[in-house]
Parts: sequence; structure tokens; C-alpha cells
Amino acid sequence: MKRVITYGTFDLLHYGHINLLRRAKEQGDYLVVALSTDEFNFQKKKEKCYFSYEKRKQLLEAIRYVDLVIPEESWDQKITDIKEYQIDTFVMGNDWTGKFDFIEDSTAAKVIYLSRTPEISTTKIKKDLEIGF
Repeated sequence: MKRVITYGTFDLLHYGHINLLRRAKEQGDYLVVALSTDEFNFQKKKEKCYFSYEKRKQLLEAIRYVDLVIPEESWDQKITDIKEYQIDTFVMGNDWTGKFDFIEDSTAAKVIYLSRTPEISTTKIKKDLEIGF
């Protein structure tokens, strides 16, 4: 079984997220999603989520491409997660290109950066709601 992992906040879940999760799942047989906790988002990323970790986790677990949701509590847990969950492929959006190349040197996991859905993002949704669309 080929195992894949991706990381994210997945707040204000939208079709761009679904596209990313579908394409991540296509890289293997089993998809693990490391979901940023509320504390990690606020303390390390300086972001506040609209939906709580538990609600975001519930939404992700309802998506057919997602096999397991685990908490992301620090930037540094990726190598540990890859080893613990026996991950073969690490997937991120291409806005992170190059940032996780070190993973291939530290583990046996392949790193893939997938293109994002260009016309949608959580940031765009928030901006559109602020100004009225």
C-alpha cells in the first residue's frame, strides 16, 4: 500500500481544497491529512480559523479521498509523521515549492508539489466577503 501525506489548515473548505485532496490521493492508496490545530495556527502562523479544529477535522473526515486526519502541532513534526505513518509520498501545494525538499534527503518519501486551483483560495473568499461580492 502506497501512503501519502499532506498538511494544511483547510478552513472555509472549498473546491480548491477538494481538488488538492483528490490529486494527493491519486498519488497513492491511503491519504493522511495533517490538519493544523487552532493553537498551531494562532501561535505559529498568526492566523485565526473560522471553524475550530474539531469542525475542520469532521469536514475532512467526510471527504472520500481522506483516510486519516491527524493533528499538525508544529512545523517540525513532518519527518516524525512520515516515519510513524510509513509515508511514501509527501504532497503540498506548489506555493510551497522547494520548502520541503529536505524531506527526500531525510526520509525515503518522495516530495511532490501540486498546482493549486488558481481562481479560488480561502484568502480570496475572505476578501470577497469583506468587500461584498
